Amino acid sequence: MPKSASYHEGLVKHLQDPLEAASYIEVVLEEGDPKMLGKALKNVIEAQGGIDQFPEPVKQCYEQLDLMLSEQGELEFYCLRKLLDALGLQLAVTVKSV
Repeated sequence: MPKSASYHEGLVKHLQDPLEAASYIEVVLEEGDPKMLGKALKNVIEAQGGIDQFPEPVKQCYEQLDLMLSEQGELEFYCLRKLLDALGLQLAVTVKSV
């Protein structure tokens, strides 16, 4: 009997599609949990081939963002969401036009 693919493997495969990746990140943003956003970004990066395929400035930016989304930076994330909400705005993720 063949082994079934793990949930994570299936998710990563699904996230190779830019539209799926954008929808996934957008849903996580709506949830408002910085730790989940960090995990979602890691999943999308994995689906795109891993962080090592990106130039060094992008890697550094990701590391800074990951740190901000950790427990140390939760306040900044919630403040941004609260401010945008008060302004009648929200974050959205779309696929970049080439």
